[in-house]
Amino acid sequence: MIIALLFYSCQNKSKGLDQPGLVDKVKDEEILRYLKEVEWPRAYREQDTVLLDRILGDDFQMVTNDGEWSNKRLQMERIKSGPTDNDSFKFEIKRLEVFDNGTAIVGGTGHIWTDSLYHIYQSSNILIKRDSLWKAVLSHVSGYKKVTVSR
Repeated sequence: MIIALLFYSCQNKSKGLDQPGLVDKVKDEEILRYLKEVEWPRAYREQDTVLLDRILGDDFQMVTNDGEWSNKRLQMERIKSGPTDNDSFKFEIKRLEVFDNGTAIVGGTGHIWTDSLYHIYQSSNILIKRDSLWKAVLSHVSGYKKVTVSR
């Protein structure tokens, strides 16, 4: 990751893109992409409460696919209760934006495969950078659908 940022910085100096905040945004986008595509799903799959605790802010709230409200405590209880039963999961980021005030939006589509079922949903997340760590403070899930497919 550091090599990529150095390469990016060197390549873009001649283009006038060496402004101080630009490289930070690129780095933050990489961190957020990894958090949403790799770490967050891993926390649920592996029942890793330490990782989920690092991802979710203490003030985290979530609107679930059925319109119910959840919070960090309930999400921690959920992953302690048992592992997810899916065969594979992929989150496809459709919007990732980092703002100068230390907030970010990550939204996209979740794809879940379990046996012969394919599930899809839409999700949006708001994260705030606190003490150099990105913390999720709000998530919204909607459009959850189960579709029978042959793999």
